[in-house]
Amino acid sequence: RVFLRAINQYADMLNKKFLDQANFELQLWNNYFHLAVAFLTQESLQLENFSSAKRAKILNKYGDMRRQIGFEIRDMWYNLGQHKIKFIPEMVGPILEMTLIPETELRKATIPIFFDMMQCESHFTRSFQRFENEIITKLDHEVEGGRGDEQYKVLFDKILLEHCRKHKYLAKSGEAFVKLVVRLMERLLDYRTIMHDENKENRMSCTVNVL
Repeated sequence: RVFLRAINQYADMLNKKFLDQANFELQLWNNYFHLAVAFLTQESLQLENFSSAKRAKILNKYGDMRRQIGFEIRDMWYNLGQHKIKFIPEMVGPILEMTLIPETELRKATIPIFFDMMQCESHFTRSFQRFENEIITKLDHEVEGGRGDEQYKVLFDKILLEHCRKHKYLAKSGEAFVKLVVRLMERLLDYRTIMHDENKENRMSCTVNVL
C-alpha cells in the first residue's frame, strides 16, 4: 500500500509538470508505466493464488490493489493525448501483461486501450501494422508462460469488436485483426493444454495449427 501511494504521487507529478508539450519527458513516463505494471503483476498481489481465507482477509483490509493501479494506468494512458504515438509499439507488451491479470473488472477497463492504440497508430500511419505485429509476438510469449484463459479470449473479442464496428475507418481492418488474434489465442491455449498430453499426434496437430 505504501508503494501504491508512492506510485500515485509520482503520477500526480507527471500530470502536473511533465505532460504539456514544452516539458514532456518521455523517459519519465516510460518509467511510470513499467513501474506501475511491475507493481500490478508482482507475485504478492495475485490473489487467486491464495487460499480463500487469506484472499478475503487481504481484500477486506486493502481491497484489490491491482484494480486500483490498473485504473490509474488506464487514466494515465488517456492523459497522454498526442504523445501516445511515442509509446507504440513499446508499450503494447506491458499493457497486454496487465490485461491478462485474471480480474474481470480490470480486464474490462483496460482492454479498450488496445483499440486506442490501433486508432492512434492508424491516425499517424494509415495502418496499425506495428501494433498488430507487437501484440501477436507478445501474446505468443505470454500464453506460453501460462497467462491467458478462455474468459480473456471472449472479453478481448467482444470489447474490441464493439469498438471497431463503431469506427468509420477501422471497422473492416479492425474486425479482421480481432478475428486473427482470437483465432491465434484459441490455438495457443489449445497448444498449452495439450503439451502435457501423452498422445504425440495430438501434440503435432496442435503445433501445426499454431504454425
